[in-house]
Amino acid sequence: MAVRLQDVAEYAGVSMKTVSNVVRDYPHVSPKMRERVQKAIDELGYRPNVMGRRLATGRTGLLALAFADVRIPYFAELARVIADAAEERGYRVLLEQTEGTLDGERAVVSASESGLVDGMLFQPNLMNSTELAQNRADIPLVVLGENAAPLTVDQLMVDNVAAARTATAHVIAHGRRRIGFVGHEAGGLTRTSTLRIAGYQQALEEAGITPDPGLLISTAAISASSAVAAVGDALDAGLQFDGLVCRDDLAAIGALRALHERGVRVPQDVVVTGWDDIPMTQVTYPSLTSIAPDLKALASRAMDMLLERVAGYDGMGRHELVPYTLVTRESAPAVF
Repeated sequence: MAVRLQDVAEYAGVSMKTVSNVVRDYPHVSPKMRERVQKAIDELGYRPNVMGRRLATGRTGLLALAFADVRIPYFAELARVIADAAEERGYRVLLEQTEGTLDGERAVVSASESGLVDGMLFQPNLMNSTELAQNRADIPLVVLGENAAPLTVDQLMVDNVAAARTATAHVIAHGRRRIGFVGHEAGGLTRTSTLRIAGYQQALEEAGITPDPGLLISTAAISASSAVAAVGDALDAGLQFDGLVCRDDLAAIGALRALHERGVRVPQDVVVTGWDDIPMTQVTYPSLTSIAPDLKALASRAMDMLLERVAGYDGMGRHELVPYTLVTRESAPAVF
């Protein structure tokens, strides 16, 4: 049978109210008493009843984080930093995957009225602002990423155009003129890709380089293996380039593999940049230069926005930008 609050109180020799205060992280509990109750909780394996907590406090202490696929390293890292930020604020996070489909996104944003969570952080891949407004459940929501959000909903994102311009300008600073873009999705562009290609094109034009559609290297999917195939096919077909700006780190890692297999040296022959600065960029060969969104800043601000909504804030949506940096490594070293 499940361990009850009463069982913990009896085991610890305290009142149920004291146990409840510890579970709810009530500040006016002595350290000695908190330690005593926590020890009883740990030894008995007590887990607070979510629905009971909602009845008692109006909140569950749970938040949802929804995105396409936890197998994508960026989302795994995003989940980690958001879980840490939530824990610092006394919350836990449930993960929801949409599989990157429109139906999956609709299901996630419309099904959260079940009462299990107090609010949701959501990174859509396909939904536009109108669809999001029509489908969203009546719970606090913060949108992450580049897809347009309703004016009434908070949103945090990186300026993708500016960041892509930064990465491309860095490649140009290496003296490169035939610069490709890897990750121009063959099945149709996401808004993320559209914005990053726009920044790539702006940087080329600012440097007096005419953008060449033939240098947009399409991938079948957002994966390293798709990038290996796409860049390999481009090289085998005779496409000439001396720099690659990649849509994400997976595309860049795939590009590095395809180049290596054909004896193309990085960065001597081709300079390569990625995007997201996932942990493995530090150990690829060569190590990967990458756009690094400030995920800690994103997680902290997103959590504050969401909890303000949970607490009753009902103002218009706050649409804010998160800082980024270009982390230079061996694939595109710093230019002095």
